[in-house]
Amino acid sequence: MSRTYFKNLNKGVKYMLIASFTFAIMGAFAKLASVSMSSLEVVFFRNIAGVLIVGFAILKKPMRHVGGKPLLLFFRGFIGFIALLAFFYNIAHISLGDAMTYSKTSPIFTAIFAFLFLQEKLSAKAWGAVFIGFIGILFITQPSELGFTKYDVLGVFSGVGAALAYTSVRELKSYYDTRAIVLSFMLVGTIGPIVLFLISPYLDAPELDFLLGEFVMPQGIVWFYVICMGVFATISQLLMTKAYGETKAGIVGAVSYTNILFSIMVGVMLGDSLPSLASSFGILLIVFAGILVAKTK
Repeated sequence: MSRTYFKNLNKGVKYMLIASFTFAIMGAFAKLASVSMSSLEVVFFRNIAGVLIVGFAILKKPMRHVGGKPLLLFFRGFIGFIALLAFFYNIAHISLGDAMTYSKTSPIFTAIFAFLFLQEKLSAKAWGAVFIGFIGILFITQPSELGFTKYDVLGVFSGVGAALAYTSVRELKSYYDTRAIVLSFMLVGTIGPIVLFLISPYLDAPELDFLLGEFVMPQGIVWFYVICMGVFATISQLLMTKAYGETKAGIVGAVSYTNILFSIMVGVMLGDSLPSLASSFGILLIVFAGILVAKTK
C-alpha cells in the first residue's frame, strides 16, 4: 500500500522527499569525513565538485544574462560560503538532526529579510509563523545563564546566512543566469578555503576554528566519503530544482522539512542520541513555522 501511495504522489512532492533524504545522506558523509579533516576542508571538497559540474554545464551551453550587479553577486557567494562553513562545522560537532534543524530556520529569516530589503509584504499569519519559529529556536538552544553556546550561535547563523543568500538570489535572478549565481557561490566556496588554508598557520584564534584549518590530503576510505558527499549533494540539488519546477513553491517548501526527520534517523544510525523532549518540541515549532511561511507564498 505504501509503495502505491508513493507512486501516486505529486511529482514535485516525490522529488522533494527523495531530495530531503539524499541531503541527509550527504550530511552523514560530511560528518564521517569530518573525523579526518577540518570542516573548512569538507566545504572545499563540497564546492570544488560543484564548480566542475556547473563549469561543464556552462561549457556545453554558454550563459546569457544582463549582468550589472557584481557586488551583490559576490555578496551572495560570500555569505553563502560563511553560512556553509558554520553548517558543516556544526555537522561535525553536534547531532546531524540539530545541525539540519538550524539550517532549516532559513525560510523564517528569509521572510524577514524579504520584508526589510525587498519590500515584500508579510501577512499576519506569516508574522505569527516568524514568532513561533523564534520560540522553537529558544527551545532547541535552551540558553543558560551563560547565554548561548558556540554551536547555537553558528547554527542560527547558518540559517541567517542562508536566508541572506536566498534573499539576494531573488534580486539577482533578474540580472544573471541561474548558473552564474550558483557558480558565484561555488567559486567563493572553493577559493575562500584555499586562502584560509594559507593563513591558518599564522593565526592563533581557537574561537575562530570554524573558519580555520589545515589541508590534509584524504586517505583511503575518506576519499569515498568525500566523493559520496559531492555526489549526494549534487543529486539533492538537481532533485530540489526539479521539485520546484513541478509543484507550487509553498507545497515543496513544506515537504522539504522532512529533511529534519531523515537527518535525525540517519544521525542515530551514526551514533547520535535522540533529541531531548525540549529539543523535539522546538523542532516541531520550527517545522510548523516553516510550513506556515511556505504556505503564504
